[in-house]
Amino acid sequence: MCIRKELEKRILIIDGAMGTMIQRHKLSEADYRGERFKDWHSDVKGNNDLLSITQPEIIIGIHKLYLEAGADIIETNTFSSTVIAQADYDMQSLAYELNVASAKCAKTAADAYTAKDPSKQRYVAGAIGPLNKTLSLSPDVNNPGYRAVTFDEVVDAYYTQISGLVDGGVDILLVETIFDTLNAKAAIFAIKKYFRDNKKEELPIMISGTITDASGRTLSGQTLEAFYTSVMHAKPLSVGLNCALGAAEMRAHIEELSQIASCYTSAYPNAGLPNAMGEYDEQPHQTAHFIEEWAKEGFVNIVGGCCGTTPDHIKHIADHVKAIQPRLLPVLETELV
Repeated sequence: MCIRKELEKRILIIDGAMGTMIQRHKLSEADYRGERFKDWHSDVKGNNDLLSITQPEIIIGIHKLYLEAGADIIETNTFSSTVIAQADYDMQSLAYELNVASAKCAKTAADAYTAKDPSKQRYVAGAIGPLNKTLSLSPDVNNPGYRAVTFDEVVDAYYTQISGLVDGGVDILLVETIFDTLNAKAAIFAIKKYFRDNKKEELPIMISGTITDASGRTLSGQTLEAFYTSVMHAKPLSVGLNCALGAAEMRAHIEELSQIASCYTSAYPNAGLPNAMGEYDEQPHQTAHFIEEWAKEGFVNIVGGCCGTTPDHIKHIADHVKAIQPRLLPVLETELV
């Protein structure tokens, strides 16, 4: 694993949206079910993670498009592959299998491209999403003290996911789209516990939060600095931001993060803000223009795209930053002693 050495030399590219690419296939309920789940008792259309089992060739194909566009890091199709999130489809029992299958899809594509061009390694990041339940906020406005889930339940759900991702062969664990830092802390705890329990060497951890509006705070109310302070104990490979905002709106927050983070920084914004139909209009050259400016200012080490971005966006981003030096890690006071 030489990703740290690569980060010293250049800005790495992470892939774009999985959901956006899946939508292009216009899959039916039957497509999602496949043969194995043709008689499943509830609708499963929209369970994109299930496609890693029922339509793996589609998922591998999407990964390959992003690799062809220049991605160094591709994310597994596991944003909702937890016992908690899969309960929406009554597929809790599939959580571990979903993570193994998705990791293998991504690993198949990454290994194929590394073999094709051995001059650089491609990395698979196990995507660990934020969950559809939060530890910091009550879903009941009449009962602010109520929580729909406990810390231990969240840790257990993430532990199962991490087990599947590691067994499937990921290179990195990516805790992403964090709107509630307590959920993220449960994920970090689960990661540390998994490697301690199994006496395995810990994989690098990437952490990516979400600033939800112009206030510069997460949904659970933390400022960016508070968020960073809350997760830095994990000694992550990188801390960054993704989703919620387009690049234009994210710039000030990325600049702030670049000044406070002692680790590498990542940024993968949406393709602008959604329009009235919930779609994204920002063109690849526009997204790339914003990210190129961040790179020139020395704000970033890892860049890519989130909702609405496509392989075209990633290609433009990769082309625009390939000749720009990566952000230098700050020299800590302890290193000067």
